[in-house]
Amino acid sequence: MLVILIIGGSASQKLAAKVAKELDDCLCPVETRKFPDGERYIRFKEKIEKEVVIIQSTGYPQDENLMELLFMLKNLKSLGAEEIKVIIPYFGYGRQEKRFKNGEAISASITADLIEYAGATELFSVNLHENKVTDFFNIPAKELSAMPLIANYLNKVLEDPVIIAPDKGALNHAQKISSILKCPCDYMEKTRLSPDTVETRVKNLDVEGKNAVIIDDIISTGGTIVNASNILKEHGAKSITVSCVHPVLVEDAILKIFATGVEDVIATDTLTSQVSSISVAPLIADALK
Repeated sequence: MLVILIIGGSASQKLAAKVAKELDDCLCPVETRKFPDGERYIRFKEKIEKEVVIIQSTGYPQDENLMELLFMLKNLKSLGAEEIKVIIPYFGYGRQEKRFKNGEAISASITADLIEYAGATELFSVNLHENKVTDFFNIPAKELSAMPLIANYLNKVLEDPVIIAPDKGALNHAQKISSILKCPCDYMEKTRLSPDTVETRVKNLDVEGKNAVIIDDIISTGGTIVNASNILKEHGAKSITVSCVHPVLVEDAILKIFATGVEDVIATDTLTSQVSSISVAPLIADALK
């Protein structure tokens, strides 16, 4: 019987343990530490098998987590691993998929090249901010969606919700969730009333007296969510819940969001945070079967 090792990087150890439990596979302990000068030390504490799965998000601190992933990949190849599946629940450096200004680095493409060169033979990530990222890989690369997991969770905690995207860019996420829950959805639209005045409102839906759920893929500073929450409150929403896949949550983002009167913030564990109440372990496990 083929033995598959699950290896969790520093950013995703708990998630890796959950995935290993879902699959009844072996979890490989990893010793990671820093030398006094800040350089990283990596050591696998189990015999390396031919098939290995690495789970490592590359969120903050992005450089450290990415470098650790590259070290693990190259080390596995040199220790005899032949098939290395890489799970990057949150793909750091994935937001710049093109050159917006002359001279810019296309960080998503460069990151993909590094991961592939280091030894990855297949890659999975969850809800990439830019779908084009998978095109930068020459190895099989697949995007997984956590929207069904979020929908199932919302179905348990809310009655008759309306799903709101904070901007048109997040509308596809809102539509996926609303189609599962069979409930209405809409998005926030900006309308210029004068050269100096812009009004943001829910495009079509009446949210008065409704349990509104704001859906986005990433919450970083929280500014977009704060704006959307204030608008929903002004339009008489009965309650406001916020949900996202990736809780980046820079600085006081959580505080700012709750200060608007939001009742709950719900996120997945692609990144570790105080609001990571939905695990993507079943999603990852299904993809690996």
